[in-house]
Amino acid sequence: MYLEHYGLREFPFSLTPDTSYFFAYGHYRDAFNTLLVALQNGEGFIKVTGEVGTGKTLLCRKLLNHLEQKGGGFVTAYIPNPYLTPNALLLAVANELGLDVPRNAGTHRAMEALNNRLVELNADGTRVVLCIDEAQAMPDQTLEALRLMTNLETEKRKLLHVVLFGQPELNAHLAKPSVRQLRQRITFSYELQPIDRAGLDAYISHRLLVAGSNGELRFEARALQALYRGSGGIPRLINILAHKALLLGYGQGTRQIKPEHVRLAIADTEGARPSGFWHNRRASSWLISTLLALLFALITFIVLRSQSFPGVPL
Repeated sequence: MYLEHYGLREFPFSLTPDTSYFFAYGHYRDAFNTLLVALQNGEGFIKVTGEVGTGKTLLCRKLLNHLEQKGGGFVTAYIPNPYLTPNALLLAVANELGLDVPRNAGTHRAMEALNNRLVELNADGTRVVLCIDEAQAMPDQTLEALRLMTNLETEKRKLLHVVLFGQPELNAHLAKPSVRQLRQRITFSYELQPIDRAGLDAYISHRLLVAGSNGELRFEARALQALYRGSGGIPRLINILAHKALLLGYGQGTRQIKPEHVRLAIADTEGARPSGFWHNRRASSWLISTLLALLFALITFIVLRSQSFPGVPL
């Protein structure tokens, strides 16, 4: 009913990192291009940092998809949770590259198998790119194991290229004397910034277009301004607030998202920037009441339909 009301194929502000929604604008376009150039040049270590919700995982997935679709030039490996022991990291990377290394294999044996596989891929002219998400969670010993993995090289180039994606804490982690050798190997760094005010309008339009909007759904200018103030340009917060605003618009039977819809969404969302009067219990209670009314209406619709058309699937 939500999608039909707005004329959409799918939810435009889902938090799932769907690469079809990648927003090639500003910092995101620049970060993506920086990664491609660095990898084409054979750089060993690249680092991308950004605050929570700025789209690091989506950028990572976009990079992986792009490299895999090029065909023949790159093989990718992806570690979404790097809170691993050194040996577990080696086994995870080996598994990503199609190796069946026993779990009880020692570090030396796992490293030897990984080196042989990297040499084999290099002989075919294939570059191996390892992307590690949430890299700020890596223990120091595991970071050192990662550095040793990048020691694998020929006379001409590195056998393994590593891209670290992490929160700003990653910078403090790498500043420790114990991992200074790895820090010195990082040749490209990029810090993702929130979307600016002009970019927010384009971001909303982009996601609505990808979701199949027919143009009937529209955010008023003041609603977009409120959305920017409440989110600070953080994509995850933008998505949460926009989704709640759409729910409220649906509850009122309108396709025009107004400032009050966004302000009520802000009042109901932890982490959003408060917006004056609307940041109070009454606004939050109003939002809850509206959502409950929507639920009641849906249940009533289902019950009435089942009574009118018994035996017909809902």
